[in-house]
Amino acid sequence: QVQLVESGGGLVQAGGSLRLSCAASAASGRTFNNYCMGWFRQAPGKEREFVAAINWSGGVTSYADSVKGRFIISRDNVKSTVSLQMNSLKPEDTAVYYCAENSRAYYSGNVYARSSDYDLWGQGTQVTVSS
Repeated sequence: QVQLVESGGGLVQAGGSLRLSCAASAASGRTFNNYCMGWFRQAPGKEREFVAAINWSGGVTSYADSVKGRFIISRDNVKSTVSLQMNSLKPEDTAVYYCAENSRAYYSGNVYARSSDYDLWGQGTQVTVSS
């Protein structure tokens, strides 16, 4: 049963922008408003890597060095969504992007960059940046 659903991926030229969104599936009947959420990505032939994370309130964020200054993670706990605004995209940003939930980080001020800290994952959305 899919519980996290990503959307917004696609094909974009280098220098362009995309906005990814993650929501809990309606069928799951759940929200992730109380938890740390993260975005990860995996390019072909490479390991999954951390992109960004946000704590439950949105007051604490963290970014991988490779995306700092270009990507912005945010959340709307009314709509129960987490977004990743990606600007100034580069071909090396091409990957499948995954949304993930850390349900152990409940009402926590901490954020986490290890994939092993996350226990629920979406199926991913493809982002392709052409040069």
